[in-house]
Amino acid sequence: MDILQALANGFEVALQPVNLLLVFVGCLVGTLIGVLPGIGPISGVALLVPLTFALKLTPESAIILLAGIYYGAMYGGSTTSILLNIPGETSSVVTTLDGNQMARQGRAGAALAISAWGSFIAGTLSVLALMLLGPLLAQWAIRFGPAEYFALMVFGFSTLSALAGKNMAKALLATLFGLLLSTVGQDPQSGMSRFTFGLLQLEDGMDFLVVAIGLFAVSEVLMILQDKAPPAVQATVGRVYLSLKEFTFSLLTILRSSILGFVIGVLPGAGASIASFVAYTVEKRLLGSRARFGQGDIRGVAAPESANNAAAGGAMIPLLTLGLPGSGTTAIMLGALVSLGVTPGPQMFQQHPNVVWGLIASMYVGNAMLLLLNLPLVGLFVRLLAVPSWFLIPAVLAVSFIGVYAVNNNPFDLLLMTVFGLVGYVMRRLDFPLAPVLLGLVLGYLMEVNLRRAMAISNGDVGFLFSSPIAIVLWVLAGLSLFAPTLLSRFVKRGALGDDEI
Repeated sequence: MDILQALANGFEVALQPVNLLLVFVGCLVGTLIGVLPGIGPISGVALLVPLTFALKLTPESAIILLAGIYYGAMYGGSTTSILLNIPGETSSVVTTLDGNQMARQGRAGAALAISAWGSFIAGTLSVLALMLLGPLLAQWAIRFGPAEYFALMVFGFSTLSALAGKNMAKALLATLFGLLLSTVGQDPQSGMSRFTFGLLQLEDGMDFLVVAIGLFAVSEVLMILQDKAPPAVQATVGRVYLSLKEFTFSLLTILRSSILGFVIGVLPGAGASIASFVAYTVEKRLLGSRARFGQGDIRGVAAPESANNAAAGGAMIPLLTLGLPGSGTTAIMLGALVSLGVTPGPQMFQQHPNVVWGLIASMYVGNAMLLLLNLPLVGLFVRLLAVPSWFLIPAVLAVSFIGVYAVNNNPFDLLLMTVFGLVGYVMRRLDFPLAPVLLGLVLGYLMEVNLRRAMAISNGDVGFLFSSPIAIVLWVLAGLSLFAPTLLSRFVKRGALGDDEI
């Protein structure tokens, strides 16, 4: 009953006119970001975080807008995957296997429709699970002290570093780079300057938004300048339809993939990409010879699209209850919340109920809006792919520079953003993952503070970090997570390449 009352209060927040408008804007912009190849939800959210400060939004309004962009991009990424065999973002790569085959067979409408319905069902189920499991996990997390928090953050870093790229060594180096950036500025205890090189502008540390927009948005522009622009869409899309037989045929796949995607999304660092690959592989194994995966099976579209949207909802649980991002996008959302004076963690449900339950209620509304957007407006979204690069590149750069300058009105931030744009470009060229850098920057400060608190409580006894059952479990999980990339890559490779159907 308490949950229902809290949800009712959340709907009071979500249905306020300004928040309802922000849900719509977030869903629409997120869908457009998903449709445009290469931009992705991380860059999209990073670009629009400054808007929340410029508009002076409340924390609940800001997180509603950013979340709408996040799961909206999960919806929109399937469009180009199906029509052009060009993934709108990384989690839609698997959708191309069967989605594009369906389009070539003249079944693009059915593929786009099952993508929209699967995303809607998965998104709704993940919000329901977030609503039921979030408060329980928050109550359990209250037991966390400095030692448990430090172990938790080590676990978060290890999982993200292990899963964020193909090369574990590069992912670990990227994480270390992020941690080093978090030490720039004044020491949290003594107030002494660290690694500022005499620059007063660095006394307050590396601004999260400057680093995020530089690494993701500016480096993305540099990559676009290097590569050829995506081809314009020449074909038109007719009526998007889905027969009752096709829907019921795919329903069990949608439900199974939703559950699997949500569970994977809860794991820090796993993300929607892993969820979509694993869901596709599991369905292929379960259905066996009854399916024609890789040849235009509609369930081959339903599985990854359901999984990646459910993973987006699952990633909200560690973000809200533990202050631990489950993906690169939620790492940006964490930084935005902290900048607005809201620190996610075990007390989040008690201290900021309007933020939590307003977000949950807005996700119910947003999923319904996305279904209405994706079904009738697919043809319009596809035409956006014809935007020429000569217009797109200056527009992205202009938004980046204006947004960063608007936060602090500091010209030095523009220079710093440009530097990190070049750093991000070099990292992309060398195949270094960017998400671990951002997570290291966001959580590095909290990690240091909790380590120092633990050492102060125990008079410098390092064994205190391993003194509680919760801390021990987290340390063990951190160690085990280092082996996860090898196991997952083998599992995915066997599922994707082991049969003749693909």
